[in-house]
Amino acid sequence: MENNNLNFESRIPLEGLRNIVTEIKTELSKIIIGQEKFIELLIVSMLVDGHVLIEGVPGIAKTVTAKLFAKVLKTNFSRIQFTPDLMPSDILGTSIFNIKNSEFEFKKGPIFSNIILIDEINRSPAKTQAALFEAMEERQVTIDGNTYNMDSPFMVLATQNPIDQEGTYALPEAQLDRFIFKIKVDYPSVEEEIKIIQSHHNRKGKDQVAIINPILTPNKLADFKAQIHEIVVEEKIFKYIAEIISKTRNYPHLYLGASPRASIATMNTAKAFAAIDGRDFVIPEDVKKALIPVLNHRVILTPEREMEGMVTEDVIHMIMDSVEIPR
Repeated sequence: MENNNLNFESRIPLEGLRNIVTEIKTELSKIIIGQEKFIELLIVSMLVDGHVLIEGVPGIAKTVTAKLFAKVLKTNFSRIQFTPDLMPSDILGTSIFNIKNSEFEFKKGPIFSNIILIDEINRSPAKTQAALFEAMEERQVTIDGNTYNMDSPFMVLATQNPIDQEGTYALPEAQLDRFIFKIKVDYPSVEEEIKIIQSHHNRKGKDQVAIINPILTPNKLADFKAQIHEIVVEEKIFKYIAEIISKTRNYPHLYLGASPRASIATMNTAKAFAAIDGRDFVIPEDVKKALIPVLNHRVILTPEREMEGMVTEDVIHMIMDSVEIPR
């Protein structure tokens, strides 16, 4: 009997993407242990040109994962530590007067890279955060009337510590909305922690970055992104996404719902999940996988529910369960 799935696979050749994703996961697992979901979401975000907000306590390999992720992609990497005295020019760059030719020359800042890790994004005041978000949204920087475009790929990975909030500046909802995902990174299990200790011991002081091999080039990445644009989304899936996102805006447990940007992010992410699974069409399960990281930072609980210990994931699951799954 003929397998209908073969027809889908022949329409868009997704085998290459599936293999590359598996290779990236395998390569990073040499160093990063027990963070499979985190790594998969980073890959998906990269495939749909998204930026990621990473929330977790110090010491759980957020920075290391970002650095190794850039190495796997064979791209440039820069790390910016946000502090209260950081100025926009420290990120974007500044014009410097050249005495030799009596002209101003623009010296690019660390934002001009491919993978940018922003450590503790909520440590800097609003002016500096705003300078970063302009670059994220427009993929360009305007200095002294001149526009400088970012190289592709361009992806910001920003971390924040959920515990130590002293001396921090909370990100406004409008700025949070610029991140496609908020990924919460948890502590490893005891079994995973044993493997982490053993892995560190077995490396015998070898540089972590040197152990990781490049897997994917920017040109190949661009080809995979083009394939994801071709993934089929049926009318019933559009309706399913819209109903869920719309329900967040008048749900009794939520003070703030999600914007249409969340609907678009959910659709794009679901397409990437489908492609990674080797399908050229989106199913409801792809949408469900996308919803938690997409909505985590876009909805706000009512004070009453927050005091009861409820978290946003609980409400997102409630809303998903209340919307009929398309058949």
